[in-house]
Amino acid sequence: MTPEEVLQEVLSRLDQCGIAHMITGSFASNAHGVPRATYDADVVIESDRQTLESLRSEFYASPEAAKEALARRHMFNIVHLATGLKIDFIIRKARPFSEEEFRRRRQLAFLGTLHWFATPEDVILSKLEWCKVGSSERQFADAVGVARVQRDSLDWTYLGKWAQELGVQELLDRLTGEIS
Repeated sequence: MTPEEVLQEVLSRLDQCGIAHMITGSFASNAHGVPRATYDADVVIESDRQTLESLRSEFYASPEAAKEALARRHMFNIVHLATGLKIDFIIRKARPFSEEEFRRRRQLAFLGTLHWFATPEDVILSKLEWCKVGSSERQFADAVGVARVQRDSLDWTYLGKWAQELGVQELLDRLTGEIS
């Protein structure tokens, strides 16, 4: 199985369990921007239920880590045993940006099936936030790639508002300078 097929299977199981979710991280920046190889997937979930039951046979997962992540609104991961693909399940944070980001998600075709993805603006903001935390040039490059591809359709007012709120205005300014 390819990483994309593994993710497709996980998303289908989340749908079957009625767990609201959205793809973010590298898979989302690949969908909206310049694709690059990735060896993990990030999926934001909105759930207070155990998500591992339907995944147990094909994935390594720690039920204790999942339970703690759900309680603390943090993240946990599972690893596909056959391919080694790591999928981070990020419990949606209880903060205004995360609530708005999840509300704005949109469906895009992924391997012939519609799945929920973070919007280009929210991918950019999240990548800039990760860049700020870890000084990651790869995260910044992903944000620039999305901005270059989506430049004419981006809601720049939304980006400016949330960049200020999230403390990433300097990075957004740098990004706009790079795509000009």
